[in-house]
Amino acid sequence: MQAKYLAQIVVMGVQVVGRAFARALRQEYAASQAAAQARGRSGQESAAASSITGISLQEAQQILNISKLSPEEIQKNYEHLFKVNDKSVGGSFYLQSKVVRAKERLDEELSIQKKEEKQQSQQNTET
Repeated sequence: MQAKYLAQIVVMGVQVVGRAFARALRQEYAASQAAAQARGRSGQESAAASSITGISLQEAQQILNISKLSPEEIQKNYEHLFKVNDKSVGGSFYLQSKVVRAKERLDEELSIQKKEEKQQSQQNTET
């Protein structure tokens, strides 16, 4: 008899936790959609780039020690950190790969910004 009640309690507990988890997922999805709409199309492209490269824009900037997106500064810091972390000079392949991923992510962000600027300039000339 006690085993039956215990099983019922466990099942009910799992159902409650499952519903709460599903509700939390729906809320998180709605919040991320709202944030993406607030950022606009370029925000969605940026989020997609983060997802594809597996690294966020903020993390990429931290890795390459970049405060603003400047192609020259990105390239300079990338070359320095890539050399310093070369395995042949006692560096870490893992860190070197993080440097490469960070540069890829920042390059992608620069291309998104250029595309957005081009679209804005086209809109300005049309009006």
